[in-house]
Amino acid sequence: MSFALWTPLAVPVLLALLSLTVPLPSLRRLSPVASSVAVLASGLVLVSAALADQVPTLGGGLLRADALSAYMLTVVGAVGLVSTWGGLGHATAASGRFAGSYDALISVFLAAMSLAVLADNIGLMWAAVEATTITTAFLVGHHRTRSSLEAAWKYVILGSVGVAIALLGIVLIYAASRGTGEPTLSWLVLSQAGLPLDPALIRAGGALAVLGFATKAGLAPMHSWLPDAHSQAPAPVSGLMSGVLLAVALYAILRIQTITNAVIGPDFLRIMLSVGGLLSLFVAAALLIRQRDFKRMLAYSSIEHMGMMAVGAAVGTAALPAVLLYVLGHGLTKATLFVISGRILEVEGTPRIEGVRALLVRRPGLAVPWLIAMAALIGFPPFSIFFSEVGIIIAGWTSGMGVVVGIALVLLLVIFASLTRLTVAMTIGAPAEPAASADLAVPDAPDARPAEPDRSAHGPRLPIILALGTTAVVAFIAEPVGTLLARAAAVLGGIQ
Repeated sequence: MSFALWTPLAVPVLLALLSLTVPLPSLRRLSPVASSVAVLASGLVLVSAALADQVPTLGGGLLRADALSAYMLTVVGAVGLVSTWGGLGHATAASGRFAGSYDALISVFLAAMSLAVLADNIGLMWAAVEATTITTAFLVGHHRTRSSLEAAWKYVILGSVGVAIALLGIVLIYAASRGTGEPTLSWLVLSQAGLPLDPALIRAGGALAVLGFATKAGLAPMHSWLPDAHSQAPAPVSGLMSGVLLAVALYAILRIQTITNAVIGPDFLRIMLSVGGLLSLFVAAALLIRQRDFKRMLAYSSIEHMGMMAVGAAVGTAALPAVLLYVLGHGLTKATLFVISGRILEVEGTPRIEGVRALLVRRPGLAVPWLIAMAALIGFPPFSIFFSEVGIIIAGWTSGMGVVVGIALVLLLVIFASLTRLTVAMTIGAPAEPAASADLAVPDAPDARPAEPDRSAHGPRLPIILALGTTAVVAFIAEPVGTLLARAAAVLGGIQ
């Protein structure tokens, strides 16, 4: 079973090297898809092991796949597959001396994410998260425009500050473990109840580590890098960052939270996560009301959903299965939307919402999956985000956090109205007359051009269909999905 631990690390790295050396563009373009398949297949193998009450390890326990790690690895692979497979139709490959770097960086990114969720050592987990900063910085600035380079620099600076703060917190946690007689960064050891860990150091270290990883998770007020990075990166990269990078940062927060809860109780981080979650929801609600760029709209939606997941993490054990289901539903939905947004940008020539009108009439091949995916993102049933949000709200209400989830519900309604209005503006209605389009302040507005064939079938449709289908049915599958979520939540509750 140990092969499933090294495969998601070795295969993407090997494919990255091939992307840099093989002179065949068609093979290079398929390497990120192959990397995603390797990660997903490994995740499914480890999920089967977790359901059979097995916990595979490698490297003397340095890598370990409990139910939570196996589930998160599967999420990384699934979201990676939707983003890379769905992004095959995008013209994103660099040329000249940069040929192959785009595809190689995506493979390395997937390997780093896999290492982060498989590492039992929280120091190694931190190093893997830091590696994602390096790879995604180059991917954000891939287009090499002034805006994309500015977004990449902002991401590097704020992301590096965040991971530096997280490193300081991890060092303090390591110092707190000296009381055990054998200092360690093993999550399995540190999360055990009754260890003689220094409460003051755990409090300081836990707070700093959560604050640092919250920067990578895009939680307010450390969110300012996210809208620029997601709006400037190529669409498949935006899908990966929104779908798995933010989720893996939240995963790190949940691991740290388990350690602090075992030593100082849940109240300390509950306040931090509640404040960060509500502030993220407020920022998203305020900025989505008058949003004019559909890729930035999706970016602010990521802040919203990460805020709601943080509220769920603050609620605690009762909400954790809903939070983990949220991670999968949000990842697949957001990867789908960013892939479609890239296709809209290619055929419409503008990211401005006012420049994209009547898609349902002019480009039904884009409008229909866009509407379905937006319905999933907004939280319509039967999609899993609806059940995740309801589960978090009910768990919070029954756990005595009625005020927090009540405020969150009000902000969700504001966001619901904003996203609905923007989606309707892009898709519903009749194409404007050319004379009317001339009054728009958007150059080359699509409604001002002569009618043209629907070229919306750029790229494969199957990954979009599979992603949306999965989010529509996964909440109803009690076995094995429900069992896996319960076991993953039990890991965070301290039950191994």
